[in-house]
Amino acid sequence: MSVFLETEEIARLATEIASDKQARDIVVLDVKGLCSFADCFVICTGDTKRQIEAIHQGICAMLKNRDVIPLHNEGASDSGWMLADFGSVVVHIFAPLERDYYQLDKLWSKAIPVVRIQ
Repeated sequence: MSVFLETEEIARLATEIASDKQARDIVVLDVKGLCSFADCFVICTGDTKRQIEAIHQGICAMLKNRDVIPLHNEGASDSGWMLADFGSVVVHIFAPLERDYYQLDKLWSKAIPVVRIQ
């Protein structure tokens, strides 16, 4: 039986998995009203290609177990950025250099930070 998960629950589960996989600087941004394609961003940093891949796979596997499948995946651990688009929630996993370069936190500075885990 499929159970519909709310945006907040998807973001919470993604954040928990990222934390369990030792991601750093995890931020959940409420972008409702600022963004036409999502309600929430989960942004985190992985220190190695292997860790970035593990975070991405862990989040996708956990949500798949709850019948939440990404609409789109993008990037690769080799590029220093991976994305999983779950519709209302978009998860960005960066390597440190790419996180500094793209500065999504700054780009979406008008968004409401819901969670910040250093």
